[in-house]
Amino acid sequence: MILSTLLDIVSGVPKKKHELMEIKMSGEIEKDIEYAREVFGKEIRAGDVFEEGDFVDVTAVTRGKGTQGPVKRWGVMIQDAKARRSGRGRHVGSIGAWTPRRVRWKIPQLGQTGYQQRTEYNKRVFKIGENGEEITPKGGFMKYGMVRKGYILLKGSVPGPKKRLVRISHSIRPHPKQTIPEIIYISKESQQ
Repeated sequence: MILSTLLDIVSGVPKKKHELMEIKMSGEIEKDIEYAREVFGKEIRAGDVFEEGDFVDVTAVTRGKGTQGPVKRWGVMIQDAKARRSGRGRHVGSIGAWTPRRVRWKIPQLGQTGYQQRTEYNKRVFKIGENGEEITPKGGFMKYGMVRKGYILLKGSVPGPKKRLVRISHSIRPHPKQTIPEIIYISKESQQ
């Protein structure tokens, strides 16, 4: 069963409309319907769903980089000096055989780079809080600003630029059971 929920954007940036997102539930129909009735019309916070020390999967749309050549897009090696003299140093050495008389889809070529949905697996939840002043450095985060509402601290990278919507779900891959992490110090020095 899928439950539709309205998400509260924690960045404090006003939106013209709410983001509507569907999340997968446990699969037990009676239990899921009862839970949906219980939370219908209410705001669901991260602390209601996750706990500190849990492993989560983070899904978001990556940063868009526009149209890029095969060197940046696929990591193709730049040609040697002999090929560069002809003015074609940043290209693929061969795009295929004589037969079949077409270019196969596996050949790295230029095109749209970035702006694709990606999922980062097994990110550890370090801390879930309601007061953003606990973690906001002096002057705010670079290209983001001040955190005013609830927050969630994860270990590792999160795909996408700042202020882009991120979907956090329970981890689907197996992971080792560990104790709840202890945060000793959070630096609030200015990032400027």
